[in-house]
Amino acid sequence: MKTSSLVLAVFAAALVAAFGGVAAWKAGMFGGGQPAAAAVGGPFRLTDQNGKRVDESLLKGKWTAVFFGYTFCPEACPTTLTALAKAQDQLGPKAKDLQVVFISIDPDRDTPAQLKTYLSSASFPKGTVGLTGSAADVAQAAKAYRVFYQKSGSGPDYAMDHSTALYLMDPKGRFDRVIAYGLPPEEIKRQIADAMRGS
Repeated sequence: MKTSSLVLAVFAAALVAAFGGVAAWKAGMFGGGQPAAAAVGGPFRLTDQNGKRVDESLLKGKWTAVFFGYTFCPEACPTTLTALAKAQDQLGPKAKDLQVVFISIDPDRDTPAQLKTYLSSASFPKGTVGLTGSAADVAQAAKAYRVFYQKSGSGPDYAMDHSTALYLMDPKGRFDRVIAYGLPPEEIKRQIADAMRGS
């Protein structure tokens, strides 16, 4: 094989390997694939909307839909919580086996009292547990769930860029699956019901 042909062959193989790796990573995090169970979830120490300190044992005993957001969120958070409420209703008797946990990524503004007011909306899932804490507490929880977030803008009306997926945890507190953002309530309900049947 000529030197130029050999160089081209090596370059092509490198491209295939590189793009194959990127595709696999994207499939695992954003597509039909799932991150490894051990990679999602872990210890946290946060404060609920009633001022009580809680940890990851909160997830034991029920299926839990975990969502990271903030109360000043203009679209993704209220949209997701509203869809979850409808999915919860569609679960019928199985709804008693599901809890929703909303973890704030905006601890500067989302006090327990703010969370309590926000989550009292009739449009949101019944019994949603709101969690907040210090910046370090929130960072630890977000890291455990591989959640991205960062402040956007300045002044009192700043926004927060953040991940928008739901994390479904089983009654032992173990990761089961990611439920993508923007799905209709019927699909959210189907995925939760499928997980419950497979347990």
